[in-house]
Amino acid sequence: MTSRAARTLTLPPAQQTQQAATARAPSSTTRAARGRWTTWTAWAASLAWLGAAAVTRAWPSLDDWPHTDALLAIELALAVVAVLLAWRGRRAGVAPAIAPWLLALAFGISAWEIVTAKLEILPRPFFAPPQALIAVFFDDYARLLSSVAHSFGLLSFGYLIGAATGFVVGVSIGWSRAVGYWLHPVLRLVGPLPATAWLPLAFFFFPSSFSASVFLIALATAFPVAVLTWSGVASVNAAFYDVARTLGARPAFLIVRVAIPAALPSVFVGLFMGLGASFSVLIVAEMMGVKAGLGWYLQWAQGWAAYSNMYAGLLVMALMCSGLITLLFRVRDRLLGWQKGLLKW
Repeated sequence: MTSRAARTLTLPPAQQTQQAATARAPSSTTRAARGRWTTWTAWAASLAWLGAAAVTRAWPSLDDWPHTDALLAIELALAVVAVLLAWRGRRAGVAPAIAPWLLALAFGISAWEIVTAKLEILPRPFFAPPQALIAVFFDDYARLLSSVAHSFGLLSFGYLIGAATGFVVGVSIGWSRAVGYWLHPVLRLVGPLPATAWLPLAFFFFPSSFSASVFLIALATAFPVAVLTWSGVASVNAAFYDVARTLGARPAFLIVRVAIPAALPSVFVGLFMGLGASFSVLIVAEMMGVKAGLGWYLQWAQGWAAYSNMYAGLLVMALMCSGLITLLFRVRDRLLGWQKGLLKW
């Protein structure tokens, strides 16, 4: 072991972390080269978007697609955005990290336009050009917004019930051996089953498709939250409890102020897993019985061979799921500031 490594091991943990971060920090030469690269990427993105606009405008389509002018306007607007990013990078020394994505997106949109609207290499109606997707958002926005509102309400209701139930069950199993004796076998038996396997029974026992869907979403959410919460509570250092007891803490204080705060990192991992599982169950439930929502919208679009509407629904669904996970990460970073950056999205 070198003397430098030995000195590092003798430092306090906070100073070791700071020294490691300093060692990983890029040099000024590397930062300058990265800044020049992102700036030139922004300039290339502006040219690529201008090229995409030229393809949309000058190359005749094999069919008359509506809202082609809207696609042209979006491409020109993104070219202006890329120019602004490049100008900012020239003045600040580095362009925003979104510049490479703008460049890749420009090439992707151009290729999509060429193989669909210009050459029709991909068969219709299964594949449509970008302006057909824009037409859905212009012409069918009311139905899409209604579907998003229904899905969000159903997901929120089921997810909150499942998260609360899983949290209570997990804390109970992790804290009490008696509760764990009775609930742990049930959790191991019922929990691993996919929530969609309960679909026939749920629609039979519950009075409405909405309540059945809420039950399925809550069931899909509760299992990962319960398991991770139980694991977090059970792994709390016993010394924390001993110190609190010597200061006169009661069992309720130990649960609320010691066990739960120490288990919060595991709880949030369970919440993330539960959110992903609840989205899968949401779409299946809406396809089977609910008469509104994004799952219903996808089934409706497929039934009418409106594949542009189906792609628009998938895009909205992806944005909705990603936005909710991002929001949950913001809540986690707010409550667990000491762990900020350890788990990224």
